[in-house]
Amino acid sequence: MIGAACSIIPDLDVIGFRFGVRYSDFWGHRGFTHSLVFAALLASAVVLVGFWRGAPGIGRFSLTAYLFLATASHGVLDAMTNGGLGVAFFSPFENGRYFLPWRPIRVSPIAPDRFFSARGFHILQNEFLWIWLPAGIFAILVLMLRCLKVGDGDAATN
Repeated sequence: MIGAACSIIPDLDVIGFRFGVRYSDFWGHRGFTHSLVFAALLASAVVLVGFWRGAPGIGRFSLTAYLFLATASHGVLDAMTNGGLGVAFFSPFENGRYFLPWRPIRVSPIAPDRFFSARGFHILQNEFLWIWLPAGIFAILVLMLRCLKVGDGDAATN
């Protein structure tokens, strides 16, 4: 749940539109909150505040790495879209916006009335193909590997 929250938090930058922050600004959409520095800061803060005693079954370093990857994945996926101004991966050190060379994901509208439309439905289908399906396959593979590891561990101890 916390990893999912970390993967969504970068888009809180859209609140800036209500306060006159332009898309291309440092605090604009896909700006600092989509950077690798922000991902590291958020992951570290969550672990320091929420897991200062550690977490059962996972070390603090591993948890921080997981939350960093969950947060950074948002910017990587945004850099694979076909719209917008790109992602400020290296902010605050360098505020250029970047896309990845391969951009199969259709950009999603921010406004709810445009999202819940026929175009929004087509975008969800595209996201299912390029994001949810691969993520689901990856999760199943990880679970299968964990089951194999547990099964091997039980046989070795008996």
